[in-house]
Amino acid sequence: MAARSANEILAALGSEQGRRDPMPLFAELHRIGPVCRLEPGTSPYAVVVNGYDAAQEALKDTRFGRLLTADPDPQDAVLRRLGGSMMFKNEPEHLRMRKVFQAVLTPRRLTGFEPVVEALATELLDDLGKAGRDGQVIDFVDFAYRLPITVIGTFLGIPRSDLGWFRDRTKAIDDYLDLGGKAPERLAAANQAADELNDYYARMLADRRVQPRDDLVSSLVDSDLAEQELIDNLLVLVNASFVTTMNLLTNGLELLLAQPDLVDALRDEPVRAADCVEEILRHQSSVQLISRKASVDLELAGETITAGSLVLILPGAANRDPAKHPDADTFDPDRVDLQHLSFGAGPFYCVGAGLARMEGRAAFGQLFQRFPQLQLAGEPVRSHSLLLRGHASMPIRLG
Repeated sequence: MAARSANEILAALGSEQGRRDPMPLFAELHRIGPVCRLEPGTSPYAVVVNGYDAAQEALKDTRFGRLLTADPDPQDAVLRRLGGSMMFKNEPEHLRMRKVFQAVLTPRRLTGFEPVVEALATELLDDLGKAGRDGQVIDFVDFAYRLPITVIGTFLGIPRSDLGWFRDRTKAIDDYLDLGGKAPERLAAANQAADELNDYYARMLADRRVQPRDDLVSSLVDSDLAEQELIDNLLVLVNASFVTTMNLLTNGLELLLAQPDLVDALRDEPVRAADCVEEILRHQSSVQLISRKASVDLELAGETITAGSLVLILPGAANRDPAKHPDADTFDPDRVDLQHLSFGAGPFYCVGAGLARMEGRAAFGQLFQRFPQLQLAGEPVRSHSLLLRGHASMPIRLG
């Protein structure tokens, strides 16, 4: 079969098969080069960046700016809310907002929160055990959702009774952000979700100003950020903090169960969970697509990129670059180099990376000790999203 062009490979990524298993397509891109030029007029993007070094360079270089909309005051609520957050801001606005969150998300505060994460994982594994007793088939996705949303909810001070409400609203926004997700019905659902989340956080901030508590939101209410800036950042922080960790957990379980020797080693030495989490993130990046816009003419891996051009960065492909990771398609937590780009790089590096790692360590450090006979009870079903790689369902038995 003749080698496919980068345009053909990108089109295949959006197909049902490409969404389920993009890895062979990533390998095709690597054979073309670390930066693949697309034919003019065939895609909104000028190039696809799939090589590790090139992707890292692009993510670190602030001349590759973030983009969401060219309209400074978009009509759609989802664009206003996302565009008002540090996740979609360029410098200097991004750094101004990021400093506020870094001031309260200190390493010391996160370290002090780790016993809470461990305790929440234990509690939710107790619930998992009750649901799966007597060989009952259960869906691991439910646990994978509950752990990170309960952790971020506890951290922020969101009542547990409200946590289930977030799932559909977050999914509506993520569906809109996915490749090919701009259909009118998805935009309408995302707008409604953004409005409802906006109202929720506005009430929460008003409550904390009257009755401060020992939570992150109370630490933020007197910051230098305006009310709407706080709301927009809280919306994105919660969305990003649990969906990606949810995918980390389901991707990781599938990978680990395929290697029983690794499960045995992890059960005997829970400390190995740290390396397992890094290799899960490398092998199956929760975030597969990142868009950037060149603010000036520049060069990347020998390719000239003109000012105003859109660039599509593929962290999942970069993490599988054989020039960076020998035998890149093999899941191996014992490999010498566990570096990856799943949390980004440079000034836009994920502010919640430490918390996500903590949740992964807590879950996989306990899971197989609690349930040494855990096994799949059917074929896991991948979510349709290409942007966020995870599972819609994962039937398991605990033994």
